[in-house]
Amino acid sequence: MARGMNHVYLVGSLARDPELRYTPSGVPVFEATVAGEDHLIGNDGKERKLPWYHRVSILGKPAEWQSERNLKSGDPVIVEGTLDYSQWEAPEGGKRSQVRVKALRMESLGSEAELVQDAGGGVRMSGGWNTVIVIGNLARDPELRYTPTGDAVLGLGLAVNETWKDRNGNQQEKTHWIDITLWRELAEACQNLRKGDPVLVQGRLVNDSWQDKDGNKRNTTKVEATKVEALARGVGAGAPAATSGAPRTMATGSAPTRTGSNAAPARAASPQGNRSASLDIDQGLDDFPPEEDLPF
Repeated sequence: MARGMNHVYLVGSLARDPELRYTPSGVPVFEATVAGEDHLIGNDGKERKLPWYHRVSILGKPAEWQSERNLKSGDPVIVEGTLDYSQWEAPEGGKRSQVRVKALRMESLGSEAELVQDAGGGVRMSGGWNTVIVIGNLARDPELRYTPTGDAVLGLGLAVNETWKDRNGNQQEKTHWIDITLWRELAEACQNLRKGDPVLVQGRLVNDSWQDKDGNKRNTTKVEATKVEALARGVGAGAPAATSGAPRTMATGSAPTRTGSNAAPARAASPQGNRSASLDIDQGLDDFPPEEDLPF
């Protein structure tokens, strides 16, 4: 299994004032929503501005240090972090899970940013930077599908491994389950990947929302890929294979701007989703997992 790589970089403005709170056992949690816009070219050749809103969290003492900086709504920041997967038992029964950004570093930008006021009372940066780079192994065989308008879409489930030493020096390991969506030429180029294959994915972080079979509103965070490289099996460090090794697939592509019936789910169980452009910036903020699932 490839050694995981897990990097998130966001440059945007704070959509609202950040908050510092404490869990019942006293763990500090600093939470902020970073917002910006991705400028993409649609299949009609026209540029689209797609707003994005991503919640980032800082835990422990660094959370208190960050709160002392007194950042406010509209302040431009750069965030370096990782995608963090959590799963917990829901009060109504069944398991719930989410992927969020665990910030390792948040810094103020030296210059002022052009801000856009949104309908929800928050602000976002006009432009920004929204980049994800991950290496992991495919958790299932991908299935190529087509939207009603003929666009190819491929959903990948990626298992990204994280290892660290705890306070006692014991080796710990966690797997982050990340959903990846590929579109058009990129989707078709990667359709022959199989379960267990190690891949490198570069893309942008997006939010989708849908209603489940019980009519409840659900949210998910996933990666929309712009580049995918298949790595050779058995590369322990997770680095690309040498040219004399197993064949590799390097594919690039641009994600479309999807609205209405053009949207296609990465999983058959998920109805058509909406892009970040229509996502309420408060969605998902109350779905923080129980304290026992917090990483330390």
